[in-house]
Amino acid sequence: MSRARAWILAARPKTLPAAASPVLVGSAIAFQAGGFALGPAAAALGGALLLQVGSNLANDVYDFEHGADSVTRLGPVRVTQAGLLSGADVKRGMWVSFGLATLLGAYLALVAGWPVIAIGLSSIAAAIAYTGGPFPLGYRGLGELFVLVFFGFVAVCGTAFVQLGEVPAAAWPAGLMVGCLASAILVVNNVRDHETDRIAGKRTLAVKLGRGFGVVEYAVLLTVAYVAAYGMVWFQYVSTWALLPFLTLPVAIGLFVHVRKYRGPVLNATLAQTAQLLFLFSVLFSAGVVVGILGP
Repeated sequence: MSRARAWILAARPKTLPAAASPVLVGSAIAFQAGGFALGPAAAALGGALLLQVGSNLANDVYDFEHGADSVTRLGPVRVTQAGLLSGADVKRGMWVSFGLATLLGAYLALVAGWPVIAIGLSSIAAAIAYTGGPFPLGYRGLGELFVLVFFGFVAVCGTAFVQLGEVPAAAWPAGLMVGCLASAILVVNNVRDHETDRIAGKRTLAVKLGRGFGVVEYAVLLTVAYVAAYGMVWFQYVSTWALLPFLTLPVAIGLFVHVRKYRGPVLNATLAQTAQLLFLFSVLFSAGVVVGILGP
């Protein structure tokens, strides 16, 4: 495999729609509030994608160093474990990604003020601390909370903030909605890997509380996402057009059946499809919000 191909593999491009999803939703919320701004929205999107790539590279190298990625790995190939790139190279790539994200963050700080600096630095620190550092969050059963906070509330509310200069009330339930679906992606990963994680000492919730808990957790996260979307319509944060994501409900039910029924590498496809669900859900929700403002 060429080095270029190895770097693409390390960046995990299939995960990028998950990073784009909260930016889409946050921008739709900003549009509804009358403050959509293309420049900040584009910078927020670029920053989110770079943070995702940096986080992917961090996970790749730190999971290998912690022994969670080994020859028994059930998921897709990881470049450090497979010897396609050195750990030092992957760490350099991680810092380049975070550095570029910081440049975009500097522009956003000029636009929206110092809170953007706090958001950016905390996001970088959390991305590293997820699998790196003395207290890796993903190894202590805190992974889902990390994803809910940073892929949900921080990303959605932050995207709205850099465009509006404030966080509208609708951004909070929207952040919950997106964060739950993003967390569901991680749950599939943890359910798939619960045996190998246990051996490696990675104490995810699926390891601590069992595979059955992970299956129930997946169902709860999906349910909360749909309930949050319905609640936003019920409390008139958004129009009934925002119920468009319910078109994906049959897909969500099918994915739950897969998580409950299957084990091992077959769940790789379920994980990818859960990420696709998040993106489609976010696109439909965002489109519904915009149509609700512009009219049919």
